[in-house]
Amino acid sequence: MPELPEVETVRRRLASCLPGLVLDQVTVNDPSVSAQGEAELRAALRGRRVVALRRRGKYLIVEFDGVLLIVHLRMTGRLVFAPEPGTRAPRFAARFAPGTELYFYDTRRFGRVWAVAAAAEDEFFVALGPEPFGPRFTTTYLRDALQGRSAPLKSFLLDQRRLAGVGNIYADEALFRARLNPLRRAGTLAPVEAARLRDALLETLQAGIDHNGSSIDTFVGPEGDRGAFQEILNVYGRAGEPCRVCGGTVRRVELGGRGTHFCPRCQPLPRGDRLATGGRDALARERAARRRTARQRAARERTSRERTGGRGDKP
Repeated sequence: MPELPEVETVRRRLASCLPGLVLDQVTVNDPSVSAQGEAELRAALRGRRVVALRRRGKYLIVEFDGVLLIVHLRMTGRLVFAPEPGTRAPRFAARFAPGTELYFYDTRRFGRVWAVAAAAEDEFFVALGPEPFGPRFTTTYLRDALQGRSAPLKSFLLDQRRLAGVGNIYADEALFRARLNPLRRAGTLAPVEAARLRDALLETLQAGIDHNGSSIDTFVGPEGDRGAFQEILNVYGRAGEPCRVCGGTVRRVELGGRGTHFCPRCQPLPRGDRLATGGRDALARERAARRRTARQRAARERTSRERTGGRGDKP
C-alpha cells in the first residue's frame, strides 16, 4: 500500500505542474471509485483552477478554488500522466487545460476519490491522527497516546487515528531503527523509548521521501518512475536473510493479518507482561509454522532415502 512517502512523492511531482491549470474533463470508467458518480464529480470540479497540491496522511489533496479533490490510493493505486498500455482502462481520469492528463490506475480497485467542499475538509479528516511532520506530533503527544495501550506496538503505529500516514513498511523499518520489538505492548514504553521511536519514525519517513518511496509491488510515480527505498530496507521483506547490523536472522510473523519483520537480536523480544497478547499469538503461529515446515522437510528426506535405498544422493 502506498504510504506517506509514496503519496508525498506523487504530491511533489504534481505540485510542479498542476497549479494554475484548469480541469476541463472528468471521466469515470469504474463507478466504484467514488460514491459521487461521474456527473456529480464533473459538476463539482469542471472549470475550476488548481490552487495547490497537499497531503494529509496517505490522502492526496488537489486543491481547487473552493473544492478539494481527495484521492486515496489504498493498496495498488497509482496516478500517472500517460495511459498504461495492456491494462484495463483507468478507473478515473482528469484532463487539465492546457494539455495535461492524469490517469488513476488501480489493479485491486480499492482506491477512492472524493470531491469535497473546502470548508468541509476538517470534518472529512476528523478521525485522522496528527501528521508525523506536523507540530502536533511531539514526544509528549506520542508518550501520552501510548499510555495504557495493550495492543502490540506495531498495531499502534498502523492505527491512523493515532498517527496519519504510517503503514506496514515504514512501521517495520522505524521500529528496527528505534530498536523496539513490534510485538511489545505499546503502553510499556518508557519516556526515553517513546522519544527514540518518534525520532526513528521521522527519520524513516524522511528517508522514504528522499528515495521517492518504495516500489516493492505496483507503486510508481506520475511519470512511471520507480522509487528506491526498497533497496535499503533493513527488515521489511527480508525474512530469513541476515540482519544488516548484527548478522542475525530477520524473522517474519503475522500480526493482525500483516507480515511483520524484525531482528530478534537488535529488537529483543520483551519479557513477561510487556509482550502483547497479539504478539504472543503471532509468535505461537510462527513457531507452529516452523515446526510444520521442519516435519515436512523431514518427511521429504525420509521418502527420498526410501526411494534410493538409503543411499541418499550418492550415485
